[in-house]
Amino acid sequence: MAANASLLKPVPYSSTATGPFALAAKSLAGNDLCSIADLSAGEIAALLKLAHAVKARPRDYRYALDAKQLIMFFEKASLRTRLTFETAINTLGGNAIFVDQTQSPLGERESLGDISRNVERWSDGIVLRTYAHETITEMAQYAAVPVINALSDLEHPCQALADFMTLEERFGTVRGLKFVYVGDGNNVCHSLMLTAALLGANCVVATPKGYGPKAEIVAKANAILGDIGGSLTLMQDAQAAVTGADAIYTDVCTSMGFEHEATKRAPLFKPYQVNEALMARAAQHAVFMHCLPAHRNAEVTDQVLDGPQSIVFDQAENRMHAQKAILLMLLGAAVTPERRKLPKPARRRAVALQ
Repeated sequence: MAANASLLKPVPYSSTATGPFALAAKSLAGNDLCSIADLSAGEIAALLKLAHAVKARPRDYRYALDAKQLIMFFEKASLRTRLTFETAINTLGGNAIFVDQTQSPLGERESLGDISRNVERWSDGIVLRTYAHETITEMAQYAAVPVINALSDLEHPCQALADFMTLEERFGTVRGLKFVYVGDGNNVCHSLMLTAALLGANCVVATPKGYGPKAEIVAKANAILGDIGGSLTLMQDAQAAVTGADAIYTDVCTSMGFEHEATKRAPLFKPYQVNEALMARAAQHAVFMHCLPAHRNAEVTDQVLDGPQSIVFDQAENRMHAQKAILLMLLGAAVTPERRKLPKPARRRAVALQ
């Protein structure tokens, strides 16, 4: 955040409230979400708790962000991310403006600092879906309103929060859960590793040689595990990785921006395809996960993607609920996860012209 950001921060939940949720709400209000590593264990637990509450009782939060304005800059195509953010802010009483940057990358026409200092005057938050992670961190440096990473080449924090919300729905808790990621050690993998670490899960990542997660993310995850518990294991044997797994997760073998490597990657990733044989090595109750869009019969077969163990569309739905929680927290809405209906906004009385 910019140095003067504290002057423009939204009013947090309550300056006198106590308890884990209230403390997390205070610390998150007005802050950015560039990386899952920006969150503490208490903050991520509070976000997920609020996401479950918002999903269960959406009407309780209907006016929580009344008149709040969100501006969304997207350099990459999107279905779930765009629609879930727009639906989230709209159903919380606010509004979103979408800016298509697919033909003109941010910073090309005008510096990121100048964009940030303009947009902060007109909005309550900025959502970025970009290529370079530095685009997000630089805008966060200058903007005096919260900046949210809706995907960069390094991380996809909103996706990971929705994914672990979905796992909590299925298993109650993810602490001690064997969560296995198979495939490319990409941005989604990075955020999943960090989220698993913060929640105390046992995370296993199986990737082809040379396609593992970045060392800096591995180091961050291990540092978190030292305080939280859980474990992180990196390997190349997909079959050994998924044995006894509670959840198996995969993503496309070639992410946006790396399409030129598709032919080279295809044979390397073939042993990492999630098919019925691979799923059979997991626990009987295991679930299959994917952030979508999926390349059917490439990284995952139709039989698994459409099968009874698949929860991919639950994940997609929960993008909206998790992002509602993110917006509520970062924009400083006065909400709790307990039942508490907010009053409707007062009607403005018409003033007669003199």
